[in-house]
Amino acid sequence: QVHLVESGGGLVQPGGSLRLSCAASGSIFSINAMGWHRQAPGKERELVADINSSGNRFYADSVKGRFTISRDNAKSTVYLQMNSLKPEDTTVYYCFYYSQRNYWGQGTQVTVSS
Repeated sequence: QVHLVESGGGLVQPGGSLRLSCAASGSIFSINAMGWHRQAPGKERELVADINSSGNRFYADSVKGRFTISRDNAKSTVYLQMNSLKPEDTTVYYCFYYSQRNYWGQGTQVTVSS
C-alpha cells in the first residue's frame, strides 16, 4: 500500500502562483511515476503533469510554460509549481503515484479568483 498526503492548495488571484506538494509513504518502489490530475465539475479527469523516476516529464498543453513538476526521490515527494494561474485552473487537483497500480491522494482545492 502507498499513502499520499497533499498540501499547498488554496485561493489565489489570477496571475498568481501556488505550489502543490505530495508526499508518498508505504511500499515505495524505486521505479515509479508521480504526478497530478485535475477534475472540474462535469468534466473528465485530466492529466496535468507527471514525472517518472528517471526525471522524464509530461505536461498537458493547457499548462505548458506555466506549471513545473519536480520531485525529490529521497523524500518520495512530488511538487507542482503553478505560475500565471488562470480562473480556468480552478478545480480539485489529485496527486497520484504509479508503480504496478495507481494510488490517489485525497485531492486539494485550487481556486483562482479575484
